[in-house]
Amino acid sequence: MNNITLFNYFRSSTSFRARIALELKNLKYDYQPVHLLNNGGEQHSEKYRKLNPMGGLPTLVHDNKVIAQTMAILIYLDEAFPETYQIFPKDIYKKAKVIQFCENINTDIHPIQNLKVLKYLTKNYNLSESQKENWCQHWITEGFVAIEKMAKETAGEFCFADTITAADIFLIPQMVTAQRFHTDLSSFATLNRIFENCMKHPAFHKAHPFRQIDTPDELRIS
Repeated sequence: MNNITLFNYFRSSTSFRARIALELKNLKYDYQPVHLLNNGGEQHSEKYRKLNPMGGLPTLVHDNKVIAQTMAILIYLDEAFPETYQIFPKDIYKKAKVIQFCENINTDIHPIQNLKVLKYLTKNYNLSESQKENWCQHWITEGFVAIEKMAKETAGEFCFADTITAADIFLIPQMVTAQRFHTDLSSFATLNRIFENCMKHPAFHKAHPFRQIDTPDELRIS
């Protein structure tokens, strides 16, 4: 056992990223569910806020060291477990390009579709479910137009040639979220090919939101 605990939620795309990384590196971990809706959101509890003041997911604890935010978690895992699968290239330019790809998702797409943003839109602007879905579709599509162009220049089987990197770890959860909001992804041929290749890999398969211990029975898949 590697003394790793992951506080996460089955449907959280950022939690999905961390699970993929742990599976790729074949690291055993204790899965601690934090439900984003039950009891007003368990991420708001005093106990969890002591662990992660922002209340975000996931949070990784390793040997009593606490790390939040998935980019920080992935970098930490690569350096803490150098003997395992490396998810960032060693070459500094290639590593920077992988991080650039990830951050296009992390800063320009993901936050706009975040649960707390959608709840704010409902509470303060009375948006309907269809209006919120249209909101998500707009920003996801705009972001995907850009990362499709980027991926065309670097992709092989995966985002960067034929090796799984952090770029794929960020892309696949975002594509699953896009599907959840019924976004039309048919025009993104490169991203769809990468998605199909990644989902054949055991790490992505095991980390999928609908295969977790806190996945509701009605959503669970084999």
